[in-house]
Amino acid sequence: MNSENIEIKNFLSYLQEERQASQHTVENYERDIIQFVRNSLKCEVRNAPWASADIYQARSFIVYLQQEGLAKTSILRKISSLRSFYRYLVREEVVEKNPFIGITSPKKGKKLPKYLSVNEVGSLLDAPYEYWREAADKGIAKDSESANFAAARDAALLEVIYSGGLRISEALGLNFGNLDMGKGIIKVKGKGKKERIAALGGPAIRALKKYFDIRVVRSSNTTSPAPIFINKFGNRLSPRSFQRFMKSYLSTAGLPHDMTPHKLRHSFATHLLDAGADLRSVQELLGHANLSTTQIYTHISAERLKIVYNKAHPRA
Repeated sequence: MNSENIEIKNFLSYLQEERQASQHTVENYERDIIQFVRNSLKCEVRNAPWASADIYQARSFIVYLQQEGLAKTSILRKISSLRSFYRYLVREEVVEKNPFIGITSPKKGKKLPKYLSVNEVGSLLDAPYEYWREAADKGIAKDSESANFAAARDAALLEVIYSGGLRISEALGLNFGNLDMGKGIIKVKGKGKKERIAALGGPAIRALKKYFDIRVVRSSNTTSPAPIFINKFGNRLSPRSFQRFMKSYLSTAGLPHDMTPHKLRHSFATHLLDAGADLRSVQELLGHANLSTTQIYTHISAERLKIVYNKAHPRA
């Protein structure tokens, strides 16, 4: 602690001794308080007039931080630091009021979900066959039958996830009783065991048929509650097992390693909205309880359109 101000020094000691705060946390508090003094109280730290600070100076500090381009998380931390400091000063009867009590913290911005382009989705959906073909040629796969089984299964799984906008847990939880190939629909059990109907497009149905032709070698049981997607032992495939294969498929497709099966669900929603689907329909297909959860995908579409506009418009 290098503070020249007795109130700051005492507060930092309180953090260390009573609150058991780490040295890193203490240094952050000190830095935040000093920044407020210099930029809003506009005086030397040694002689800071704590009691003169009001809500307007607190707000002006937030405006200053925003103009400096600080991330919302950093601004939130600084507000928290100063609110705690002034709470301490009130307790010690140094000041009567806490100017940061009435301050509304800026809301954390939601991160836009990552998604794949239509072409990238196509590359990923083709990747299982390409990967297992090479694995069989190089002797990585146990035998060609095992390679063909894994390729057909995982290609069908990825197709189903993208076609229906499913979570990986929902897709792997499917049983044969949930599937109606004739109507091209599947009954999905989502969060909170809430059921919904998801669609199966032509490519997904064809991929499933191809998989089922090979699956019968592993297990001929196709009556509910028999799982649709199984491992080499005939048991339900686990998300952890598939995640390991997913990394190989991403590498084969030349896609970022941090992409996950859930990004296919994001891509499903984004591509539907890009093509003109209404938000309520997408909400229902995704199984979101609140429309606000689905609205994040409209931001993705809007960001993409702005990029296209800036590149194409002569006076953008």
